Amino acid sequence: MAGSYLAKDETRADKVRELFDTIAPRYDRINDLQSLWMHHRWKRHLVQLAKIEPGQRALDLCCGTGDIAQALAAQGAKVTALDFSAPMLKIARQRKAGADIEFLEGDALDTGQPAEHFDAVTIAYGLRNLAGFDVGLREMHRVAKPGGRLCVLDFGKPPNRLIHFWYESYLKWIVPRFGQWLCKDAPAYAYIHESLKDYPAQTGVAEAMKKLGCKKIQTHNLLLGTMAINIGIK
Repeated sequence: MAGSYLAKDETRADKVRELFDTIAPRYDRINDLQSLWMHHRWKRHLVQLAKIEPGQRALDLCCGTGDIAQALAAQGAKVTALDFSAPMLKIARQRKAGADIEFLEGDALDTGQPAEHFDAVTIAYGLRNLAGFDVGLREMHRVAKPGGRLCVLDFGKPPNRLIHFWYESYLKWIVPRFGQWLCKDAPAYAYIHESLKDYPAQTGVAEAMKKLGCKKIQTHNLLLGTMAINIGIK
């Protein structure tokens, strides 16, 4: 599946959707195990950096099972959360519990949302999965208000060679074992390592934000740069 998932043609989106539809029931459990539960801390940091205020609008792209959307809503935001996997959205809607969240099935590259509408646009562990990460950033920029914040959390590329070697080895050999153990499908998680080959990570995201005209661009390296949050203001 990993090879077809990475195809740079019209089949890519369908393969990505198929992958996430398959792993949806165990997605959160595998994330907990492969990150040693640290992904919750990183997502809380992302929400803090979004600096959303009560009554403001937030858009969470590639929302998955809805944990970031829930955290944004807890800050008082009116949240629109979008994903193209129906099984992921089913889980997210079941967890809504009265929060002010609208869950929509759709494409992060073409959200259908109005321009200059949101005070914050977030995406966690989704940008590298898009057919074009720069296209995804342009869409985030389009729907953000002037002064709105673009907030990206994803896998990084650590500058230290020793750490990079350890990190690559972990993603290549250990993470797929979680997929085999919990999903009976190692390739479903082998794709993470493969997806990083063409993804420019924190440095490339910061540069793309600069080209879009974002201001006050920040890069927050997490866990020695193996994860990163990029922030840009429209």
